[in-house]
Amino acid sequence: MTPTPADIATNWLETAGLRPTRQRVALAELLVGDGKHRHVTAESLFDAAKDKGAAVSLATVYNTLRAFCDAGVLQEITVDGSKSYFDTNTHDHPHFYWEDEGRLSDAPSDQLVIKSLPAAPQGVEIASVDVVIRLRKI
Repeated sequence: MTPTPADIATNWLETAGLRPTRQRVALAELLVGDGKHRHVTAESLFDAAKDKGAAVSLATVYNTLRAFCDAGVLQEITVDGSKSYFDTNTHDHPHFYWEDEGRLSDAPSDQLVIKSLPAAPQGVEIASVDVVIRLRKI
């Protein structure tokens, strides 16, 4: 039997150690219910939830996205220091930011080569490197 989007969402939450509340399942279903990766903002997820008839507030969406990030099932990508996107693909990979559309998408990892990084200051280590490649129409 093929799992439903709600089954996929519930399993995703339980695997991350998150309690599958009604609101979490509704949001998780929009994020991973079809098995595809996506990039969302809190506002776009809130709009999608409203369109689906889910009773969630924008504050709940923000809090839930934070909980998903803390559990390691979402990755937050900050663009312009103020706008955050949330990615269901938590593996390290670069992104394209389409400035004209305000959209984030995956960039091909196999084409990115980082030859060296500056040494981290004493007492700290580099935890990750985020690569966002900005695109604009010419």
